[in-house]
Amino acid sequence: MSKLEPCTPDRLRLRAREDSLSFGTTAELAPLGPSFGQKRALEALRFGVAMKADDWHLIVVGEPGLGRRTLLKTQLAEAAANEPTPEDICYVHGFERATRPKLLRLPAGRGRALVREIGRFVADVRSLLPSALESEELRTRKQRIEEEEKRRHEGHMRELRDRAEAKGVVVIAGPMGFAIAPAKEDGVMPQEEFEQLPDAEKERLRAAMSETHDDLARMLEEVPRIQREIRTELRKLLFDTAEKVVHGLMDDLRELWAEEHAVRAHLDAMEADILENAENIIKLDGEGGVFDIKRYGVNLLVDHADTRGAPVVFEDNATYPNLVGRVEHTQQLGVLVTDFQLIRAGALHRANGGYLVLDARDLLSQPLAYEALKRALRSREIRIQSAAESLGLSGTVTLEPQPVPLHLKVVLLTEPRLFHLIDRLDADIRALFKVVVEFAEDVPRNSETTELYARLVGSFAREEGLLPLGRGAVARLVEEAARRAGDREKLSADVLTAFDLVREAAFLARQRGAASVDAADVVAAISAQRRRSGLHQERVVELVTEGTLLVDTKGSRVGTINGLAVVEVGRSVFGRPTRITAKVRLGRGEVVDVEREVELSGPIHAKGVLIVSSFLSARYANEHPLSLQASLVFEQSYGVVDGDSASCAELCALLSELADLPLAQSLAMTGSVNQLGEVQAVGGVNEKIEGFFDVCRERGLTGEHGVIVPRANLRNLMLRDDVVEACAAGTFRVYAVSTVDEAMEILTGVEAGERSIHGAFPTGSVNARVETRLLDLARRRFDAGAARPR
Repeated sequence: MSKLEPCTPDRLRLRAREDSLSFGTTAELAPLGPSFGQKRALEALRFGVAMKADDWHLIVVGEPGLGRRTLLKTQLAEAAANEPTPEDICYVHGFERATRPKLLRLPAGRGRALVREIGRFVADVRSLLPSALESEELRTRKQRIEEEEKRRHEGHMRELRDRAEAKGVVVIAGPMGFAIAPAKEDGVMPQEEFEQLPDAEKERLRAAMSETHDDLARMLEEVPRIQREIRTELRKLLFDTAEKVVHGLMDDLRELWAEEHAVRAHLDAMEADILENAENIIKLDGEGGVFDIKRYGVNLLVDHADTRGAPVVFEDNATYPNLVGRVEHTQQLGVLVTDFQLIRAGALHRANGGYLVLDARDLLSQPLAYEALKRALRSREIRIQSAAESLGLSGTVTLEPQPVPLHLKVVLLTEPRLFHLIDRLDADIRALFKVVVEFAEDVPRNSETTELYARLVGSFAREEGLLPLGRGAVARLVEEAARRAGDREKLSADVLTAFDLVREAAFLARQRGAASVDAADVVAAISAQRRRSGLHQERVVELVTEGTLLVDTKGSRVGTINGLAVVEVGRSVFGRPTRITAKVRLGRGEVVDVEREVELSGPIHAKGVLIVSSFLSARYANEHPLSLQASLVFEQSYGVVDGDSASCAELCALLSELADLPLAQSLAMTGSVNQLGEVQAVGGVNEKIEGFFDVCRERGLTGEHGVIVPRANLRNLMLRDDVVEACAAGTFRVYAVSTVDEAMEILTGVEAGERSIHGAFPTGSVNARVETRLLDLARRRFDAGAARPR
């Protein structure tokens, strides 16, 4: 019989003592910030924020629920408040090249002033310029210039006609142009009369007509030049008039922006363009105006007028355009058009000069976004391009906004698995994100952290307007935090799950009209949560109790043992018993993992089976070959089996089959084993014990039921109250073992036995019976080999 006693109730759950808490309710406690248990992370975060060198960006690693975002918001807001507010970012029309808008960077808040003042200036120009260009004085001066041009033209025509008449020819103006013909006293000489003239006279008239034609041609050649001179004179007149209006208005604007050289240069270019397009501007209010006055506006891309300190931007939708900005288009007459007013800022623009927080999973799931971020950080500038342009696929003419210099701190949020993946596969991540901020998943459980935990949940209750928590409620919350940590000596740092439990317990307390939350409210909230997510677990228990899943909980069987597995379905995590069987026959030392043979076993489980085989050879077959063929099966298993937490149970089933000793079916077992026969710790031990307990309770607890776990897992035990109570009442038991021998003694009630100094196991012991069976198989194998015909 085994000398091992079941674990006492105090080993199954470490209670939090209410009398160790120094308060009545959490209302008496000082508030605690969001950094519970994250001292290392807080130090790294503060260092990364303070380090202003380029490429020292941060990557924050931790599971969801650890308060990463809350801590980031608090720390970044604190740091940003003491930093200068960055410049406003504006884009204006590029007068030298319309497709390349010009960048203006202004002191915070000055962008709005520029938009306002230029808007007023343009409105004044549109109001005053038409009045000046359509004034009576200007109209009179234009008329004088036009009349002068007319007089000059008519004078040239009179001189031409006079010279022609003196030569006996006449110049006739018609709808088809000018004609030259011989003159007669009353007009043009008829052709018949011209033919009757003497030949000498005809030759003279022909020569005169040719000379007059040449004179007319020279005069007509002068007409365009004269018209150009007139137009130049008219334009100069318009320009001089417009300049008086625009220059006066512009001087006032220049004075306001005397210190901003880039703005002054833009105002000079704008003034020149307005004077060049003065006539187009005055046509805007009439019919047929096509000039776009918006070219003189300002696109205030980023406005920091209301920002105090540096910006902190959390971008939750990190698509490529949301990150680097975009150029929008509008449709006009079926054609897509754009201008600098349609440039839109991205998260990099808004966070420039401050902090940008991105979720790595969201960023990586968006096409081109991650590469765009790295490109911007490496070049230290934001270049707005469409996705097609960045891939070199766009042939459409679009805008090329002047790049914005980039100086900010980027913080990437990620889970540990994703972090290790990108850290291994992407060489750029280490070059750009030099500061790793790792959030701990648990903290040591002691009086100090218990007090801090009380302040944490108390602060949350106060901030959310919930009822304060009594000492009993805090004690139960501490125990639940230890259970979530999977270690009685630690507390889970998953604050969000704790806050959800606090909120639900406070709801129940308020429903019953209590002034504070007590332990019963927390217990009721935990039970309600388990019930809401317990459908699948209840179904498994039902399948076992009705006999669909074959699991015995009484009697004993050779080569059969109840293993334990953890099942995760959605938000529900629970343990379920699984029958493991072993069969042995004569063979060549092979232990066949049936799950592996049909590719339903993972590599870790396969390793566990190989360790079982190695243990058998090392302990029992040092001087003869291992002459068995054994098969191990997870009965009624239809999915992939992985992990080595059942390797000790598999070994016990195999030893039972070899020793022909039945194993108690009222017990279940979990634990891995090594080649030395030592039982090693496994995960999910609480859920596994509770899963078997639920099945046994449904069938009726007899006092023989229990679970065998590794002794190394004792510190992980934080069992449910009903399990602890059953153990205290003697109706359920939990055994902790260090070796497979101890497990076999509990399962069989037979001494395992140790080798004597003479090398033999005690007669009738488990190990002696196993060794005897293996020797018998070796002899049979030898006999079979000797008898085989040669």
